[in-house]
Amino acid sequence: MNIGVIGTGNMGTILIEALLDSGAVQAEQLIITNRTLAKAFNIQKTYPGITVAADPSETVKQAGIIFLCVKPLDIYPLLQQLAPYWTNEHCLVSITSPINVKQLEAAVPCQVVRAIPSITNRALSGSILVTFGLRCSTTCRQTINDLLGRIATPVYIDDTITRVASDIASCGPAFFSYLLQRFINAAAAKTAITKEQAMLLATNMIIGLGELLKQDFYTLQTLQEKVCVKGGITGEGIAVLEQEMDGIFEELLTKTHQKFDEEVEKIKQQFL
Repeated sequence: MNIGVIGTGNMGTILIEALLDSGAVQAEQLIITNRTLAKAFNIQKTYPGITVAADPSETVKQAGIIFLCVKPLDIYPLLQQLAPYWTNEHCLVSITSPINVKQLEAAVPCQVVRAIPSITNRALSGSILVTFGLRCSTTCRQTINDLLGRIATPVYIDDTITRVASDIASCGPAFFSYLLQRFINAAAAKTAITKEQAMLLATNMIIGLGELLKQDFYTLQTLQEKVCVKGGITGEGIAVLEQEMDGIFEELLTKTHQKFDEEVEKIKQQFL
């Protein structure tokens, strides 16, 4: 089955690269397009077998599964533009969080899936958050599960936890990259270590931490207990974090949810 990707921005490109590098699909199965076609042709240079469609309608006509990777406010107008081309056999996969599967099902006649990716999927790792529409057949569900399972761990969620799940799985890499960068900058500012040395040590540390968790040597809690010897140096650092970071992540979640609610409300007006 041919796979279509409409939108080759950051996440669309990551999705294409992950699907190809994992072997989930072959380049010859992919039909991609973008508002600025030059971006799609740049991807084709790396993967020559890909077909670049002149516009979204050509992508829909040539593919059975369509990944929609455009900005949230652009989705409804695009679905309306493509109305003559959707069939009951199509499977539409939207990667945006503010639009739920019920809204999508109301706008198109085909099977609908929401699959929210993460930048970690580029390394064929991390989670991808999946919600199936009511019209999805068993075959469609299995196909999507097999496809996404090659690039990440599919985690099935309902609408009530969409935002917080996205904060952890999709926004989390940016949040923790920021914290790690602040750690590196402080180390270079307070001591004789260079930023380059600190970056190397921090990068190796975070990769090693991931491996410890991946291989089930420790949980987050037991790992902290192993490193944080009572009365030791690590304990002093943890005490600072406990004091200074109190309420930070609660406030972070408040802000992301507020922004999410604003986007949901704008989109809701389009789907009325």
